[in-house]
Amino acid sequence: MEWTEVNIYTSVEGIDLICAGLMDIGIKGFAIQDPESFSEFLENKDGKWDYIDDDLLGLSDCESRITVYIPVNTQGAEMLASLKSMISDMKSKDTDKIYGRLEIECLGIREEDWANNWKQYFKPFKIGEKLIIKPSWETCENPENRIILEIDPASSFGTGQHHTTRLCLELLEKSLKKDDCILDMGCGSGILSIGALLLGAKDAVAVDIEENAVNTAVENAQKNNISIENYHAYCGDIISNPDLAEKIDSKYDIITANIVADVLIAMKDFFSRYLKDNGTLIISGIIVERMNEVIDAVESAGFLHQEYNTKEGWAAVKLIKK
Repeated sequence: MEWTEVNIYTSVEGIDLICAGLMDIGIKGFAIQDPESFSEFLENKDGKWDYIDDDLLGLSDCESRITVYIPVNTQGAEMLASLKSMISDMKSKDTDKIYGRLEIECLGIREEDWANNWKQYFKPFKIGEKLIIKPSWETCENPENRIILEIDPASSFGTGQHHTTRLCLELLEKSLKKDDCILDMGCGSGILSIGALLLGAKDAVAVDIEENAVNTAVENAQKNNISIENYHAYCGDIISNPDLAEKIDSKYDIITANIVADVLIAMKDFFSRYLKDNGTLIISGIIVERMNEVIDAVESAGFLHQEYNTKEGWAAVKLIKK
């Protein structure tokens, strides 16, 4: 498997926060270059070191950096997209520049190559009992006459191959009723909301903090012959943008949110605000180690946990609003 090195430049103050975010998007191995830690080592070394290379001495003045290695495939593309979204969100909120420059650098492969290299791994595949996910550049046979969901994730990604998306779609297929209205928070490529409409939903609202994701979701809706009257996409963060929070305020039958644990916890009251009584909430993007924490938090906002699915360290959870 090919790998690429990704460096995230930050400050000492940003290291712990970014590392926690990396864990939440499934990146569990990383190297940290921290000038404070090295300065502390130099100050407290016990005299047993006869020689320290000048290059190492320079680490006390280096910029803080976190390095991760991401596979060059669809899973890696999903991770890179999530990483970019996380850093972009941090940067937009860090008005005092506490967390440094918050820039990402990819080594070993040009960033634009990510837009094409991973495509060789993205082939049509089945999800649940009714769907086939098909990239827009592929053809596929469909002897079972399944519903074809054509998707081009572009730079936002969301191919359905990541376990979190698969688990969401499986729960969505089982939960959806004809003519349901759905709200998709953190829509990415639009795969969940578009999938819901193809499965029989009447109307979908899709929201993402990334403008590229919103544009991609609208384009994918058009690829699947979905009327613009039934698909409404918005860019922004409802937590920090009360106007957007008000604009999408309605009572939905189903809400899907495939994000990360901390954001799901922060949005729990919005889920309660936007969902009908006895409506269904499907949340994912949760590492298994944090599943119970997320369930407890969402239940405290007036939800009843019904079921969950897990796959290779990831969890999706279905809850009902009381």
